[in-house]
Amino acid sequence: MKPELPLEQLVVSAYTVPADGPEADGTLAWDATNVVVVEARAEAAYGTGWTYAPAAAGALIVEQLAPVVRGGDVVDVPALHGRMCRAVRDAGRPGIASCAISAVDLALWDLKARLLDLPLTRLLGVAVKRVPVYGSGGFTTYHETHLASQLNGWVHGQRIPRVKIRIGEAWGRAAPRDLRRVRQAREVIGKRTELYVDANGAYTRKQAVRVGRALTEYGVGWFEEPVSSDDLTGLRLVRDALVCDVAAGEYGYDLPYFARMVCAGAVDCLQVDATRCGGLTEFLRAAALAQAHGLEVSAHGSPHAHAHGAAAVPNLRHIEWFHDHVRIEAMFFDGVLDPTGGTVTPGGSPGNGLLLRHADIEPYRTA
Repeated sequence: MKPELPLEQLVVSAYTVPADGPEADGTLAWDATNVVVVEARAEAAYGTGWTYAPAAAGALIVEQLAPVVRGGDVVDVPALHGRMCRAVRDAGRPGIASCAISAVDLALWDLKARLLDLPLTRLLGVAVKRVPVYGSGGFTTYHETHLASQLNGWVHGQRIPRVKIRIGEAWGRAAPRDLRRVRQAREVIGKRTELYVDANGAYTRKQAVRVGRALTEYGVGWFEEPVSSDDLTGLRLVRDALVCDVAAGEYGYDLPYFARMVCAGAVDCLQVDATRCGGLTEFLRAAALAQAHGLEVSAHGSPHAHAHGAAAVPNLRHIEWFHDHVRIEAMFFDGVLDPTGGTVTPGGSPGNGLLLRHADIEPYRTA
């Protein structure tokens, strides 16, 4: 590869993909998912990145990020990442801007690996050859038959030994149904499979403790966002009161967010989302921060955006095999991974190993 190779172009597109049924968690309901895709070009090579965010993130890339990275050396991804972070100072880094940075950063890492003709795992270096996954879905809108079918597919079909369902329905106002669904999940998956729950911040502090103690009967080992992830004191109180692990961090948009959460002693496992936090560059930094404090990390959602980066993290616990994102990524890309047996093994093809299906996804395009 040439000593300097300038980034020539960022091609940005936005899509809306309808859900395959009504979906909700403890604090939000949705019927579609928005995706912004970035293709970074240098010479004849393209790198692809994406974020699950509104089309406004794509507009921000075109208006504020593309001008500051175009012409920059694609070998120096951290330098281009720094340019983008500085460019959004007045717009505000957390939120849409960070999602936009994430998509570009992921595309740049993919591009660099392809230019070197290396799988992204080889470029980063492997710490974990087989990346553990957990099945994630179990939305509060699911009836019993639907929930059982999804869980059976993961555990008995794909042999994934860990699964997660949503609880906290209606902002915590349906706790008895939450516990019935957890009981059903345990009956479906059997005694040996790990069972996780995610309240999406729906409960109050004391309510979370009460529910968490009731979950012990069903062997729940992971309680995600029992209270709002903005309530670091509450997370710490719940963590100290319960036997199961408390996890949060999916709404981290920059490194200081993760530093505050870790230093508050708020979680047993730090969740990081490379499509939100600032891409693979910031994902790896957050993982190092967690490791310095004796914590593992779990990649939130977007499994194919995380697989290669997760393999480079020595303190990785697992990545989330999230129903919506798995479905969308299988629609958007050739080269998706197979989680059968409970792990994925990224690598083999250059870059992230994915090829965008332009013609197939055109009907979902909005910008």
